[in-house]
Amino acid sequence: MKQMILAVLLAAFPGQGDTTYNNPVNAPQNLNLAYEKPYYQYTDEVTYDDILDEALFNCPNAKFENVDEQLLLKLIKIEKSFNPPPEMRGMLLAAACMESGYNPNAKGDRKFSKTKKIPMAIGILQQWKIYEKMYPGMNRTNPESAATTWMQHIVAQLPKVKKQCRYKTQKRNWLAAWVTGIRYKKAGGRCKEVPKHYRLLTRWHKNIKQTKIEIKKCLASDECGC
Repeated sequence: MKQMILAVLLAAFPGQGDTTYNNPVNAPQNLNLAYEKPYYQYTDEVTYDDILDEALFNCPNAKFENVDEQLLLKLIKIEKSFNPPPEMRGMLLAAACMESGYNPNAKGDRKFSKTKKIPMAIGILQQWKIYEKMYPGMNRTNPESAATTWMQHIVAQLPKVKKQCRYKTQKRNWLAAWVTGIRYKKAGGRCKEVPKHYRLLTRWHKNIKQTKIEIKKCLASDECGC
């Protein structure tokens, strides 16, 4: 009886038995499943994509889950508009990380007020009120306004430090302008000093370069899985 029922079904649906069991998902034939390495354009230079990763994951004053990536992208755009040398890429983000952990509403330096209670430094870069006098219309709690005036002030120091320090490289001139722009005036200048933010920036650049060395080795090998 069972054999008769099976024969009737096969007659009613010719060929369905093979399709149903042998090729249930109608997979394409001659599918090439060979592994191909993904394309990656390698460069020895520290890029702003590299800087963004470091700023996101390696800011000691901010937890990754609290970092606003779009804010970092805005800061990168502003920094790029001032065209710092490659060695200084990320200077604005390193400063924002160290000063406030990227917090536009940060308040600090209360110890310098008469009452020891009023915050003197405001915003993502902890700027004092003098910035509002030097750059009318700027808003210390607005990240873009704060970042733009911060960069403007550093760039404005370049002619002076080039004449005073007489450095021959862009890197040294920018470093001198950076530290001169964020600290009080000093007799004789600050040619041989570096800002504390620069320590974090050099750490980021070191991490990036080490990663690039590993990537370069990986790309040269057929066994590392890159």
